[in-house]
Amino acid sequence: MKSIFFFLLAATAPAATLFLGAYPNSILVFDEAQGKIVDRILLETGLPRNMRLSQDGKLIYVYTLDHTGIEIIDVASRKVVKRFTLDTPAKRFRFDEGGVLDPQNKLLYTITTEIDKQMDRYEIQRPKYTVIDVDAGKISKTVEVPRDDEAGLRGFGRGAGFEISPDGKYLYQFRDRVVILDTSDFKVVDRLDLSKPEVPGEEMESVGFGGSLDSIAEPGRHISLFNSSDPIVHNRVFGIARFDLTTRHVDYTPIGPATQGMSNLEVTPDRKSAYTVVSTGQHGNKRCEFWAFDLGTNRITQTAEFPCRARFSFGMSGDGKKLYIYAAGFEIEVYDAATLKYERTWDLNNDLTGPMVVIR
Repeated sequence: MKSIFFFLLAATAPAATLFLGAYPNSILVFDEAQGKIVDRILLETGLPRNMRLSQDGKLIYVYTLDHTGIEIIDVASRKVVKRFTLDTPAKRFRFDEGGVLDPQNKLLYTITTEIDKQMDRYEIQRPKYTVIDVDAGKISKTVEVPRDDEAGLRGFGRGAGFEISPDGKYLYQFRDRVVILDTSDFKVVDRLDLSKPEVPGEEMESVGFGGSLDSIAEPGRHISLFNSSDPIVHNRVFGIARFDLTTRHVDYTPIGPATQGMSNLEVTPDRKSAYTVVSTGQHGNKRCEFWAFDLGTNRITQTAEFPCRARFSFGMSGDGKKLYIYAAGFEIEVYDAATLKYERTWDLNNDLTGPMVVIR
């Protein structure tokens, strides 16, 4: 499931605005207070595949599918201020890793695979670390990913992706370990084994980072889900990991048992509660539940079953009081976070592609 990106400010702010990717080539601007679409931003480069908010919260970077495009939306004016594509008639590019911008929003670091069109076939090149010059709208540098690291690529929007140090000198790639790269030449500076923390006796096995938790983002830190199991009975748990991008220290906060069908974790603005969706079974036997957690005690406080969709995304309102089930359809189903009960359905009259950014 694609991964989903959020940006939340103070809990006392007015109702949030949702930016939602929609077929075939638009971003819907949805006002939570009014419960309706208030604007539509057309994309010239195609279908929105994913979105990422700039560190200052002023720009939304939309990755589009048709021609490997990037369109930059100014949050305040809701206008596209820059757009470009990477594809040419003879070459096509595929994003293999979620990108990250440098602190000045000038360079985008990612991983791409180049597909060359020949007379009688297509040739797929090896994945490359890639620097995209945003102002110029083109790739400025590529370096092949070492073969030992290719196995760690999880695909765009699926893994924890990249983060960048506050000084812009180092890239952090979050996988089963943290690979630290020099941004000037992509040489590996260090590899940090996540299963061996500094405190003896707290070893974990099979540790992996999941999607970034932008709802509780902090400057200079990468906050994300993690999954791990202990080396004795191999009991799998999930929780929140906080990685300091300057000191490279990581803290783990276990929350509960990990399941194969767990979606992303949504954390309320006051950081006291969290929610996820757990799916079991398939097709006609599929079962979906909300799980609510108290982050003070790291315990499950309640669960509730809700009608499953074949495919869907899970999100939260700007104030943390509503839960959203959306995408792969025309509606947003709204549930009360306190009771986990269904409240209403917002019909957008437009098929949603999945990515959503919440602006307060």
